[in-house]
Amino acid sequence: MSVSAELVIETANVSKSYRRGFWGRNSFTALNDVSLQVPRGEIYGLLGPNGAGKTTLIKILLGIIRKSAGNATVLGHAAGSMEARRRIGYLPENHRIPRHLTALTALEYYGSLSGMSMSAIRGERMKLLEVVGLRGREKERVSGYSKGMLQRLGLAQAMLHRPDLIVLDEPTDGVDPVGRREIRDVLKQLADQGHSIFLNSHLLQEIELICSSVAILNHGKLLKTGSVRELTAALADAPVQMQLTGDEAIVRRIADQHPGSKLRVVTPGAYELEVRIPKQADLDTVIDALRLAGISIWRMAHKEQTLEEVFIGIVGGAV
Repeated sequence: MSVSAELVIETANVSKSYRRGFWGRNSFTALNDVSLQVPRGEIYGLLGPNGAGKTTLIKILLGIIRKSAGNATVLGHAAGSMEARRRIGYLPENHRIPRHLTALTALEYYGSLSGMSMSAIRGERMKLLEVVGLRGREKERVSGYSKGMLQRLGLAQAMLHRPDLIVLDEPTDGVDPVGRREIRDVLKQLADQGHSIFLNSHLLQEIELICSSVAILNHGKLLKTGSVRELTAALADAPVQMQLTGDEAIVRRIADQHPGSKLRVVTPGAYELEVRIPKQADLDTVIDALRLAGISIWRMAHKEQTLEEVFIGIVGGAV
């Protein structure tokens, strides 16, 4: 199988510029030379602050707007083509379901927009409502639904025509913690069933809990891609945590040699030291100094960063 066949989304040097100002003489670049590959069968997160270009990229992939330059394919077809769009399920940010509809009639409405027959819709809808946890509430009007219930119904409509790729734009935004957990559970279940999910969100903790890989955008530029584990386990600038026993004055003297170090006395004679030492040679020197001074090292490990720390570290320097 070719590499492209293993990808649900592939972009190469995609850019998008908008003309603005008097007679359109000025331009604004929303995306700048973005190249991205999203493997099949993953929950892939798209991260970035407001105005980073996330929604612009999604609209290009869906064919809602046209790119200014570059190439983009979805499921092996040109982004925005009818062949690609038939195989995508989409849940937009702040979607609105007519308030007089029930879950059942809403799925009939959206299914018909996708060109499904009524018999096909009725053959799928109860199974989907079971998956998203709305079984038993299917005959209630959506005007009485919570934000979490509406989002889960939105997921059901996105899955109704059995798409190969599900694209979600801020699916947990404005949802309470219980609703976010319910939505995460549904997405994990979908991933376990082999669905590919492309998720845009600014909620970093949600991304860290649900996504296997991420891409980070800022000011229209792609700054970093990789698995969540790869990004959070990056050791180049991660602090080292040590559990030590011995003379406190010696430990403090060595800690003071490294600005930003954190020392905590656990019990008399036992300490936790956190120190940032980027170079392995310098770390070796610290370890040698501790051992020569009679300090015992019970445990030592690089501190694993949260995705938020990684994000701030990457985007913070590019704002």
